[in-house]
Amino acid sequence: MKKINVAIVGTGFIGPAHLEALRRLPYLEVTALCEVSQELAEAKAEILGIPHAYTFEEMLKQKDIDVVHICTPNFLHYAQSKAVLEAGKHVVCEKPLAVKIDEAEALVALAKKKGLVNAVHFNLRYYPMVRQMKAMRENGELGEVYAVMGSYLQDWLYLNTDYNWRLEPDKSGDSRAIADIGSHLLDLTEYVTGLKITEVMADFSTVHKTRLKPLKAIETYSGKMLQPSDYQEVPINTEDHATVMLRFDNGNKGSVTVSQVSAGRKNRLNIEISGSRSNFEWCSEKPNEMWIGKRETPNQQLMKDPSLFDREAAGLISFPGGHNEGFPDTSKQMFKEVYAAVREGKQPDAPSYPTFADGLRELIIGERIIESHKKQAWVKV
Repeated sequence: MKKINVAIVGTGFIGPAHLEALRRLPYLEVTALCEVSQELAEAKAEILGIPHAYTFEEMLKQKDIDVVHICTPNFLHYAQSKAVLEAGKHVVCEKPLAVKIDEAEALVALAKKKGLVNAVHFNLRYYPMVRQMKAMRENGELGEVYAVMGSYLQDWLYLNTDYNWRLEPDKSGDSRAIADIGSHLLDLTEYVTGLKITEVMADFSTVHKTRLKPLKAIETYSGKMLQPSDYQEVPINTEDHATVMLRFDNGNKGSVTVSQVSAGRKNRLNIEISGSRSNFEWCSEKPNEMWIGKRETPNQQLMKDPSLFDREAAGLISFPGGHNEGFPDTSKQMFKEVYAAVREGKQPDAPSYPTFADGLRELIIGERIIESHKKQAWVKV
């Protein structure tokens, strides 16, 4: 089988996560790494064991590169994804697809015109238990969806000395917690339930109205060993915490809460779906188990085991029951589906993976949520 050559753009937290997942697929080779300067690209490529280092512009000229993974800050996603498509290369972009709806619409149109494989990294769909919940709902085991209650809680911005480029709207956009982790939760909600969000009512909180920005560079999720003189105070205009009420196209309701200031919650997505036949609950910090609630029979605890799963969900499992799989496995499983399309050389008519169109959908929902908060009113999606 001919090797597929891949380039990764960006080396923050998520770029190396893409690299690790890609290296677990035998027919791929990550041959190139891109950064803002040739010097930084070379330094990072040496650390990560990648043979070639380029600036973004030089990478686009390399005819042997088939696929590009965009793992840069949000404000670069549109221009870089557009350039990759125009260079005739397939693209996997981190979410959000863009920071403006018209940019995302343009990317969807360009990708369709080019016929190239395009994907957005909504990797949390690829926990086997998430796919199993979707399959059980499709099989009628959930029944009609009565309500959805979701939360995504983190604490990496808990202190006013915690700082990252995501706090700067010119780099991340007008929303932070909703656009960053909330987009995963909202995507998961529609994906599992099969429902569409039709209206939103949002309320944001900025806990730290100012933060202390480090005067020297630090990496996301890194330990911080700086002195008071190493900071400057800056105003914060994006949300640390948000609660959003939802209305669905079946007439029923839901709510989600996202927070990046919840002490002790490192990366906890929890979703509970109440249906007419069962209740499903799943938590990303216990990814290999799912609670199934019943009224007239005992409740159930389903453990990850391919022999007990729907065939589609079992396809996302690489190890037998009792052998835990987690966050790094989600990207591997997603890339398996994306690169099956890459081998065919074009975007499928009905892709199994999240596409640019899904990225546009989440951007539209996010924009309506921002509008709702500003108006303090229900807004149609």
